Amino acid sequence: MRRLRNVKIVATLGPASNDYKTIRALFEAGADVFRLNMSHGDHADIRARHEIIRQIEKDTGRPIAILADLQGPKLRVGTFRNGEEDLQDGQKFRLDLDKSEGDATRVCLPHREIFDALEPGASLLVNDGKIRLKVDDCGSDFADCTVIAGGTISDRKGVNVPDVVLPLAALSEKDRKDLEFVCQLGIDWLALSFVQRSADVEEGRALAAGRAAIMSKIEKPAAVKAFDSILAASDGIMVARGDLGVELPVQNVPPIQKRLVRACRAAAKPVIVATQMLESMIESPMPTRAEVSDVATAIYEGADAVMLSAESAAGSYPIEAVTTMNNVAIEVESDPLYREVIEATRAGLKETIADAIVSAAREIAETTDIKAICCYSQSGTTALLTARERPRVPIIALTSKVGTARRLALTWGMHCVMTGEVERFKMAVVNAARAARTEGFASEADHIVVTAGIPFNHPGSTNILRVAPCEERLIFSTDPE
Repeated sequence: MRRLRNVKIVATLGPASNDYKTIRALFEAGADVFRLNMSHGDHADIRARHEIIRQIEKDTGRPIAILADLQGPKLRVGTFRNGEEDLQDGQKFRLDLDKSEGDATRVCLPHREIFDALEPGASLLVNDGKIRLKVDDCGSDFADCTVIAGGTISDRKGVNVPDVVLPLAALSEKDRKDLEFVCQLGIDWLALSFVQRSADVEEGRALAAGRAAIMSKIEKPAAVKAFDSILAASDGIMVARGDLGVELPVQNVPPIQKRLVRACRAAAKPVIVATQMLESMIESPMPTRAEVSDVATAIYEGADAVMLSAESAAGSYPIEAVTTMNNVAIEVESDPLYREVIEATRAGLKETIADAIVSAAREIAETTDIKAICCYSQSGTTALLTARERPRVPIIALTSKVGTARRLALTWGMHCVMTGEVERFKMAVVNAARAARTEGFASEADHIVVTAGIPFNHPGSTNILRVAPCEERLIFSTDPE
């Protein structure tokens, strides 16, 4: 099944997309990656969805990526005697460790770590930032605050602390159990929530032990500040704009998104733009024009993937949401301005032989009548470097490792094909030509570019390029081996 666009679509599964028929329809509508949200559903639910995805993969013959998104530590207030209270602008309000029910003057915040990190003048945000508190005085078990923006506060509402790096691990005890469970299931990407520093990523990587690629969610100001080191430690990045928009002024989020996407592209690491992309489609069969523009902006920036959350997990129109995102992507990528923007923002890095090889492959493909760039890649490195170039022709990634094919399904422009192991470059070329013909990218009269690393099975060793005919007879007759 060949997609008619390069950007990938991530669809979150949930109550609205919980059976074979619906998930298969989501895949056929355009979903390339399925997200399993560990904040919702028990392990039995997650296992059932995982099995359905793998059955669809088997039935369609296309590698499908599965992304498990860990919940991360959740900071919440306690409960209120009346269930809720109205806070007025300018009033005083206390947060403390007293577990008794709250009232209009105070409530429990059962997280000593927050009090240890707070300083006078810091901000506390409650209920997705709808209520804003400023810390006047604080100690190891309390924070006396002034209400800056009031509203209704109720039981167990979430708390954000944007001004400080919290002494909290990114992985809670629940996260550790969930991580082990999904890694044993066989997921492809593991998304880490609450990342504040590169050490959080390294902790997740150590626990995953090579069983899944690590994706860091950038959702806190501390992560934005430490982004370079977090990117270096990660296999991919998710720009989680929902929490960023709570903890930062909303006008700061678009330039941050643009900057992070560009940095990921330069590093040849996949980047997902996520949260509230088509949110109105939770209840409406049609998106707003602003939402369509938002999706289009991420695509123009060259993001590897755009993500649906509640739209596909709990909304009334999950298939329509994926279809809409697919149609927007096709339209944007057919715009001549899209290519101008993509090429103007290409990093142009040529620091290694591999960089030079993939750059040359793109230039050859774009200046001659080449139908596809075929990357023979066991680890995925060659394919990722090729995708960084954002070529005008399709990219076919050939690998004998199903894990590599699945992980690459998240990457921009990547059409993944399973193939047998090879030891000689000649057979890699033969396999590439067959794949290009079989998958509908080229005919026997066409030519392709083939890249690989020799010797095979050495990550990052991309060092050979060949322009090859798609007719097997010609491959063998022109190859001196």
